[in-house]
Amino acid sequence: MTICTLETLVKERARCEAQGLRVVLTNGIFDLLHAGHVEYLTRARALGDRLIVALNSDASSRSLKGAQRPLIPEADRALLLNALRPVDYVTVFAELTAERVVAALRPDLYVKGGDYASTPDLSPDLSRLPEARLVLSYGGEVQLLPYSTGRSTTTLIERIVTVYGRDPVTHDEASKKNLMVDT
Repeated sequence: MTICTLETLVKERARCEAQGLRVVLTNGIFDLLHAGHVEYLTRARALGDRLIVALNSDASSRSLKGAQRPLIPEADRALLLNALRPVDYVTVFAELTAERVVAALRPDLYVKGGDYASTPDLSPDLSRLPEARLVLSYGGEVQLLPYSTGRSTTTLIERIVTVYGRDPVTHDEASKKNLMVDT
């Protein structure tokens, strides 16, 4: 299990290909790691010999999820993912999509959660997955895994707020208390 640059992963991908190993790639924010993430990554890893997780940087996470996110800094999120048994490699990317990562690594299989499905049979919604279009263009496979209902970071945040209440902490107060991800 390794946290590495994309350049290092390109070399590792070539070694995997030479050994005939099936490489699976997924990507996401993985903020507030929870059981749904672990189940998803375990299922993704079972589909191949190596699992690479491309992790959205703090900046790209904010662009996708809003100024309040991520709650956990990218270095910590990468460390947590790297500690999981199903994950072989973690790399951080700054773009809004993982197309550059897909183009560089050309995984055998690209996996995303069922929330990217266009139909109940888990057909990928290619309009929402530019990475999938790229994978299919070179003959790779795309698979969506069933979404764990009720197991999401947003649901977890909502539960925390419901149980503990909303503390009206200002940005300055949060910064002083070290509650904010560095911007």
